Amino acid sequence: MKKLLFAIIVIGVAILMTQTLPDKKEHKRAMMDAVRELVEERANEKGVADNAITRIGKNLVSKSIEAGLSAKLRMNNYFLFNTTHIKTGGEDKLLSVGVLGQVITFNKDMLRNALEESKQIREEAKEEKKMLKAEQKRLKKELKRQKKLQKKREKKARKQAKEALKAQKKAEKEARKAEKAAQKAKEKAEKESKKQ
Repeated sequence: MKKLLFAIIVIGVAILMTQTLPDKKEHKRAMMDAVRELVEERANEKGVADNAITRIGKNLVSKSIEAGLSAKLRMNNYFLFNTTHIKTGGEDKLLSVGVLGQVITFNKDMLRNALEESKQIREEAKEEKKMLKAEQKRLKKELKRQKKLQKKREKKARKQAKEALKAQKKAEKEARKAEKAAQKAKEKAEKESKKQ
């Protein structure tokens, strides 16, 4: 009887645990609460005054971390509990454990590292964007230079074609003139031969 009662209790607890597993949204919400707390703590450490600008900055940091979490967060379900992981620097790091409707987030050092990594990723993305912009500008300049050279070549080719056409017309005119002169000389020679 005791074994049956124990088995029923174990099965009941197992069913309760499987039915009360927190979902990915709850894990994310718990982590974002921890991140906001960390951001507040860091702002207080640096002695940043609480005003509209700092609140906007804190929100931007939180939003960028939330976006990073949304993209990289993976959830593993073990039926009685679940965990969330994130892969950073080639390592798979455990961020939280969910059991009985509760989410337990881990140490702030890991969140602090994630915050620093998020900042580094943003800076790298900014630097990459800057480099791409510079490369685009260089390519645009090069394209403009190539177009200018092409126009110059086309203009030179048109000028040469025009000069060649002009020279051809001049040669044709001189040939006609020479032909007329030869015809006149022939006619004059014929007239003189008739006179004699």
